[in-house]
Amino acid sequence: MPRIPRLLRWILLGSVTLALIGAIAAGILVYVVSARLPDVQALRDIELQEPMYVYARDGRLIGLFGEMRRYPVDIKDVPPRVKQAFLAAEDANFYTHHGVDFTGVARAIWLLAKTGGQERVAGGSTITQQVAKQFFLSSEYSFRRKFAEMLLAMKMERELGKDEILGLYLNKSFFGNRAYGVGAAAEFYYGKQLDELSLDEIATLAGTPKFPSSGNPLDNPERNRERRDHYILPRMAELGYVSASEAAAAQAVAMHASPHERQVEVFAPYVAEMVRQEMIARFGGDVLSKGYHVTTTIDPDLQAAAVSAVIEGLRIYDHRHGWRAPEQKVELAEGMDAKTIAAKLRKIPPQGGLFPAIVTGSNSAGLEVVLADASQLTLDRAATSWTGKSPATLAQRGDVVRVRRDIGKKPDADPTWLLDQLPRAQTALVSLDADTGALRALVGGYSYAGSKFNRATQARRQPGSSFKPFLYAAAFERGFNPASIVLDAPVVFKDRRGHIWRPQNDSGNFAGPMRLREALVQSRNLVSVRLLDAIGVDYARRYISHFGFDEASLPPNLSMSLGTASLTPLSVARGYSAFANGGFLTTPYFIDSIRDRDGNDVFKEKPPTACPQCTVVQQPGQANATVAQTKVAGFDLGPSASAPAPASAPTSTNAGAGKVAGSVTPAPAKPIDPDMVVAPHAIDPRVAYQMQSMMRDVVRRGTATAAKVLGRDDIGGKTGSTNDHRDAWFSGFGGPYVTTVWVGRDDFRSLGYREYGGKAALPIWINYMRVALKDQPERDPEPPAGMVQVSVGAGGRLLPGASGGVVEWVKAEDLERMESYAEPDADPNAQPDEAAFDIF
Repeated sequence: MPRIPRLLRWILLGSVTLALIGAIAAGILVYVVSARLPDVQALRDIELQEPMYVYARDGRLIGLFGEMRRYPVDIKDVPPRVKQAFLAAEDANFYTHHGVDFTGVARAIWLLAKTGGQERVAGGSTITQQVAKQFFLSSEYSFRRKFAEMLLAMKMERELGKDEILGLYLNKSFFGNRAYGVGAAAEFYYGKQLDELSLDEIATLAGTPKFPSSGNPLDNPERNRERRDHYILPRMAELGYVSASEAAAAQAVAMHASPHERQVEVFAPYVAEMVRQEMIARFGGDVLSKGYHVTTTIDPDLQAAAVSAVIEGLRIYDHRHGWRAPEQKVELAEGMDAKTIAAKLRKIPPQGGLFPAIVTGSNSAGLEVVLADASQLTLDRAATSWTGKSPATLAQRGDVVRVRRDIGKKPDADPTWLLDQLPRAQTALVSLDADTGALRALVGGYSYAGSKFNRATQARRQPGSSFKPFLYAAAFERGFNPASIVLDAPVVFKDRRGHIWRPQNDSGNFAGPMRLREALVQSRNLVSVRLLDAIGVDYARRYISHFGFDEASLPPNLSMSLGTASLTPLSVARGYSAFANGGFLTTPYFIDSIRDRDGNDVFKEKPPTACPQCTVVQQPGQANATVAQTKVAGFDLGPSASAPAPASAPTSTNAGAGKVAGSVTPAPAKPIDPDMVVAPHAIDPRVAYQMQSMMRDVVRRGTATAAKVLGRDDIGGKTGSTNDHRDAWFSGFGGPYVTTVWVGRDDFRSLGYREYGGKAALPIWINYMRVALKDQPERDPEPPAGMVQVSVGAGGRLLPGASGGVVEWVKAEDLERMESYAEPDADPNAQPDEAAFDIF
């Protein structure tokens, strides 16, 4: 055997040495890279980004929040054909390889080297490698990143099951249009669950992750169809997943994807935004991607009634003030077709059921308009009759107007279209459960699309006369009662700086001496001013803060008696709850419970609840079992002072008094539920009873008689208006609900001549409460212990024998004051002299 030439020996030795060095270098590289690889076990506990869901109290959807559409699906619930389509599209050997397809990798590396890393190249990545990149690596194109991807894929294959990896891939992949995961893609593009998809739809989705932005079935259906028909379906047939005839049938189906947003079932956008802000405040900015399920206190039927009442009420108000003008104008070229004209409306959203339309022609017979969907309508004289003007004078070509559907009285009939306009006024409606503070309905404005400013919780407006019940309650705590006589006559006040103030009644006249019940029923301003002057401004502010108002927000002067404080509709509704529930201070809340993505309870509200018959058991070391919460569930309601304790029942009664509420020894109260938190008292329950009675009279024969149409005896409330009719209010109660309605303009301009609370706000309240009180039993509370029934003459004198005159329930300790000017032998109908006045 010939001897190997020396040169060849050196070549072989060098080659072995280089191979050894290369192997050592490769081993070191593998060791170094492997040491830096992440722990793939973390994928078992990975939290995929998922939107936050907001529900009404019955589970119907109010809103979704989050940048991504993702509805994770368990791999066990993925139909076999869906799996097969993605395997055919991405990795046919997925269940047989160990994480890396070396033939594909070699091809990809060669192309990467050939292009010098300057171009992206396809091929080589298995599903496992794609999962590794999606969860742990960047999208950088380099040898280093590709090597790390391969090592990580093999590590994943060793530690995770194949189905686990495939499940991660199907839930993580991007399908375009903010849809992440095959579950979200199926719902968005087809409005279906995975098991409802047809073969052509499955193949379409399987072809989307390759080019999610430029090749999804919505933005580029032709490119997607090319991949579906010429690669995925043939590949599925080749692999035996489907028959050739099935593949051919699927190829013959036209592309038909369309956007399917998850259906919002309860329209409460202002509430949804309140939930979003509160969840961020509680859990941080990333809460919207953690899949929380938030159940609110909103009642779907009541919310729908609130939205309907607001829209209808503002339309009636706005029509009273006539047609104004088109809201804007666009340029229309001659001969422009309907589709081109409609494109000019893309950025003008519908509001309150009013759709934008562009006028293309007008004459005395009507208006020709084009809607955003390019449909063309003719608005005849009947459609514009409410304006009282000829159609030719209402708008011209190029004007943008609003139209609305009118289904009429026959639901089966084709809807007609009517001309309308966006109202200048805005509104807010808040409805609370009086006993718990649970928010049942809220509307923060005419249209959330038009303005996201929530007037129910953010707008601070003067409540006007709707504030008077709080002042009267403060006076009743100081010994006044509904039968107290106060003079309604001109009065002049002068402050320390010499400024003169002459308050006036809205009517401009004066009624003379009158009982406080009548003064509230008739909303006499001068009586309220005298009442506040008598009890003292400082005392009144402290007392009224018991209703949950921030004392600093209450004016430190006599103007407070006319409702000049700046308050939100929510805070006013909360205050009225104390009148309706027997004197308790409840805390408004709107989040009832929170569950995480796995269905585990994260939070459950336990609201402080009004319970007149409950016994509050103070636990050892507990300072007060019914401490008021002043900032809960996102509402900043201000500090709440401790409320006055109700007086005990009288031990004796006056000979001239009638029935006595309660007894010397009150009946034992029932113990409270151990899990129940009893709300603190805001006011004496006897004062709450008196105020309920007086506000019912406001409905029976006062400024809110329109509410008698509801046909109930348990409703009451108070209207409110401010100077120059800038604000119109009605706050009231009925059944279990307290509801406040405000109407006004954001620019603080006048609503118009004689637009009082009873005219602008009360109709909205009535239409809402008509639905809210349906099937609700009437509430007729008994007088609390410590009250006495008395008869009072026309002059305010206590009548002997508790007979004749006007019957009132008063606090037992107030009898002595009433007796001080009683004249048993006098004519009960005589006019009072000066000594008989409570305030002269």
